[in-house]
Amino acid sequence: MLKGKNILLGVTGGIAAYKAADICSRLVRLHANVDVIMTEHALNFITPNTFEALCHNRVVTDTFDRSHPFEVEHIALADKADCVIIAPATANIIGKLANGIADDMLSTTLLACRCPRLIAPAMNTHMWQNPIVKDNVAKLVHYGFTMISPESGHLACGYEGSGKLASPETIVDWIVNSCARAKDMTGLNVLVSAGPTCEDLDPVRFITNRSSGKMGYSIASAAACRGADVTLVSGPTELSAPAGVSVVPIRSAEDMFREITGRQNDADIIIKAAAVADYRPASVSDNKIKKKDDGSDLSLSLERTRDILQYLGEHKKEGQFLCGFSMETENMLENSRKKLEKKHLDLIAANNVKVSGAGFQGDTNVLTLISGKSETELPLMSKWDAANRLLDEILKLR
Repeated sequence: MLKGKNILLGVTGGIAAYKAADICSRLVRLHANVDVIMTEHALNFITPNTFEALCHNRVVTDTFDRSHPFEVEHIALADKADCVIIAPATANIIGKLANGIADDMLSTTLLACRCPRLIAPAMNTHMWQNPIVKDNVAKLVHYGFTMISPESGHLACGYEGSGKLASPETIVDWIVNSCARAKDMTGLNVLVSAGPTCEDLDPVRFITNRSSGKMGYSIASAAACRGADVTLVSGPTELSAPAGVSVVPIRSAEDMFREITGRQNDADIIIKAAAVADYRPASVSDNKIKKKDDGSDLSLSLERTRDILQYLGEHKKEGQFLCGFSMETENMLENSRKKLEKKHLDLIAANNVKVSGAGFQGDTNVLTLISGKSETELPLMSKWDAANRLLDEILKLR
């Protein structure tokens, strides 16, 4: 995701500094080049050797270090960076940046940066809630910084509350969002659906499917990374909300119908990647359905759910682009083309779950992109790459 990108990681003096090593490692695994600046206080929590072993670059700690080639280093690092992230960011560094103070290598470099600037705060909950800190945070947001909100939980100081550094996974997701792709979808409103739906049978049982939501989440993440305003309507999954994406959780097919159709008119592009139930129990029992004492079988009466894609196609506004997914086990191309025509789609992404690497719950997919005039067969690739190829095709067809 980050091949060829230069990421500047600033580490300040908080107990969460050890988590910055995980962030650095994750960035390197995404093929980013990582430079690290540590403040004087950060050296009390973790050593430069740790980061140098991970990123294979010399860690900068001193504004006036003479053991490097002649250059104005804080300017050189600022010019080089495609994105800068401070994690953890203490109340001290937030206050400095908000008020233009540049008295060490990190604050000096940040003032010279013109790339996306991300701040991941970590501090005691009372410090985080202090009006002075809140004012400084608001000032940085006003100046174009992106604030990665801290999480709530048990803090190292013993308190319970907000102020805990966001997870390394979340922070890296925001970095990818800020600089991995050109912002060629800026100004577009994209509506994506993902995940399964759950159709209740009684208070303890429901009908669902094996969808993990990974494909839809990858599409939403990729679109946000490319500058779109993205809303993701998601059935129950174990996935974290993608950076920069507004997530609307739903449970049933009827919930999905209501949330998707209610947002249709605001969307420039709609991508229906959810695995929505075609049928649901005709009645839902208020109590757990018990086994019959006589040992006889149980029959369930099912009824059709409302066809969301059909409705969207029939009510598509002028200029709106509608993309569906077709997961098949046989006659994939024939069935997908029928669906494309019947539901008035502009594009359909088809895959066969029997093909290795293309089924539910995996991290890869094998898609065939079908429009009224073209058919593009994609090779096995990660769902992130498949999402971007899908978006490329949508932009081309629009």
